[in-house]
Amino acid sequence: MEYAIDAAQRTVLFWDVMRQRGNQYREHMAEAVPNVLSYEAELIVDGRTLERPVNYGLVRIVPPDGVTVDPRRRPFVIVDPRAGHGPGIGGFKADSEVGVIFKAGHPCYFVGFLPEPMPGQTIEDIARAEAIFLEKVIALHPDADGKPGVIGNCQGGWAVMMLAALRPELFGPIVIAGSPLSYWAGVHGKNPMRYSGGLLGGSWLTALTSDLGVGKFDGAWLVQNFENQNPANTLWTKQYNVYSKVDTEAPRYLGFERYWGGHVNLNADEIQFIVDELFIGNKLAAAMIKTSDGTAVDLRNISSPIVVFCSKGDNITPPQQALDWILDLYDDVDDIRSHGQTIVYTIHDKIRHLGIFVSGSVAKKEHGEFASNIDLLDTLPPGLYEAVFEPKTDSAAGADLVTGDWLMRCEMRTLDDIRSLGGNDAADERRFATAARVSEINLTLYRTFAQPIVRALATAPLADTLRQMHPLRIQYEAFSNANPFMAPIAGLAEEVRKNRRPVAPDNPFVAMQENVSEQIVAALDGWRDFAEALAERTFLTVYGSPALQAAVGIDPSDARPLRKPAKNRLYQELLQKRIAELKSHIALGGLREAVIRALIYVGLGRGAVDERGFESLRRLRGRYEDIPLSEFKALVREQFFILLVDTDAALAALPSMLPADLETPRKAFDLVKQIMSACGPLSSEDNERMQRIARAFGVDEPSAMVRNLTVVASDRQEAHAKAS
Repeated sequence: MEYAIDAAQRTVLFWDVMRQRGNQYREHMAEAVPNVLSYEAELIVDGRTLERPVNYGLVRIVPPDGVTVDPRRRPFVIVDPRAGHGPGIGGFKADSEVGVIFKAGHPCYFVGFLPEPMPGQTIEDIARAEAIFLEKVIALHPDADGKPGVIGNCQGGWAVMMLAALRPELFGPIVIAGSPLSYWAGVHGKNPMRYSGGLLGGSWLTALTSDLGVGKFDGAWLVQNFENQNPANTLWTKQYNVYSKVDTEAPRYLGFERYWGGHVNLNADEIQFIVDELFIGNKLAAAMIKTSDGTAVDLRNISSPIVVFCSKGDNITPPQQALDWILDLYDDVDDIRSHGQTIVYTIHDKIRHLGIFVSGSVAKKEHGEFASNIDLLDTLPPGLYEAVFEPKTDSAAGADLVTGDWLMRCEMRTLDDIRSLGGNDAADERRFATAARVSEINLTLYRTFAQPIVRALATAPLADTLRQMHPLRIQYEAFSNANPFMAPIAGLAEEVRKNRRPVAPDNPFVAMQENVSEQIVAALDGWRDFAEALAERTFLTVYGSPALQAAVGIDPSDARPLRKPAKNRLYQELLQKRIAELKSHIALGGLREAVIRALIYVGLGRGAVDERGFESLRRLRGRYEDIPLSEFKALVREQFFILLVDTDAALAALPSMLPADLETPRKAFDLVKQIMSACGPLSSEDNERMQRIARAFGVDEPSAMVRNLTVVASDRQEAHAKAS
């Protein structure tokens, strides 16, 4: 009886939550600028007023009471995804990307958008607008210590990367979170969303949907794609969590549903570009996308550090889709270095796609560390790194040099580390290339024979009706106050709250309820697994057919990479000139260059850059010679490349770079020793490299090279005083 009363009350309260959800949806969609930002925002640039108007805008996030930002610190700009939902997910709550940026003391800006696109706007128009936004941010912060750090969430990530390839001078470090850049990539048996384009016959359905929308594509269809990836959660778990925990779960559920139900539209040209060029064509990683003036979008042109944040638990953007563009563009790490690029990646073990943007724990850990260590990321020598996070402990060496609750270390990696995650073989590449060709053929057939008829029959009232009748919109509208049958629910719910009698947790019927729920989830998961396995087998069989491949112009026996970007002869010539220039600079420089060269040489033996060492160096840099960060970054890169070009000659030149007096080289060596020991005890290889530096600096201290060089806080203060 207790369970029956509780279940009846929970049923009433559940439907009242659904009613609130529907009303919230209607109110949200009626707003002039619907978003889910939990911060006050000030409009800076309205994209609708630009020469090529777009429905995007740049806003400044106003720091809340009690938060102080330093205008001299580089600003951050967050670009949210326009993937069917409205903007604001980057500042959804206090523990968010916006929150950790403010905590680190940086100004914060946000690029959002309106539900309806401007007539005729294209992806290229949006890129131009975002370039204007960044120019404005740079102009507002002329004294900042670096160009803006830019965070691109999900599909905002590829948009940021495309713009950075075209306008690299506008960017500081770029963080792309959960962003797909290599759309064909993946492993068999997992994440079959990449097969969808081929199974649907290509992008002709996209064109049909846009034509039925009279030139607009309903973003609810994109949200539907996300929903289809996890039917158990979509059809059961989300609602069951509300029903089973209705006394506490409603605020969290309603907060998320406000974002999930904020559907937006795209122009036909926008979505067609996204599907043809990116999702099915996979042209971004192969440098095959061109702007209207013929400029190739080549990600190798990006000069800013790139931070890739992905997760093994993300079924929308698995690690392969987030990282395999690196394999497409580069032959090895030296190829990355030759382009002057710094790429840092980190892979979460289990967080799902949306958790990358909305999880409080992720915001406080990964995003918090990226924000607080943005200068470290900006000055990392070119190469490929993995960001590793360890909990901060007071007993660890240099704990006072760690600003947050986590210690970030960037460890050097090779392309084999990315390959070890799994990916496509040559046969898979041919299958996806075949699907892309079939898509082109079907789209041409549709445009030739069906599109004129569809466009002639489609009208604006029909398009509005189709949008309103979309299943995702119906589920909100049907349970709002617009439905007269929901009218009694509010009153009943109020009476239930006055007389609420929750059942005891140990009631046996509660256990039975949980058991039934688990069986429903298991059944839906089983259906999903069956459907995904069938979809994968169908795709592999159909597009793996040698006959189909040959028919569309793909050589079934070709084992070469199909989408490898071309090498640029001019670039190779410039590279050789740069190497010759570096060799001529080996003996140039003074004490500052010598110290940086020594630090890099010893650090290369570790194969990692620790935030403690950088923080120690930063404090000393600010205390004794506060050179601009851009100049310091250029200095680090110059000395790093000199060491790569000719290590022996670079070290042999150190004595000529040092002052002639005896005291200064000794102080410089102590400084190198102090910074290197800030991260803990030196290894045997560290000691060997330190010995070589000691000989180059003319320091006769062999015993100091053998003992453990761990420096505690008091020793470090003494070293500061000695250096002074």
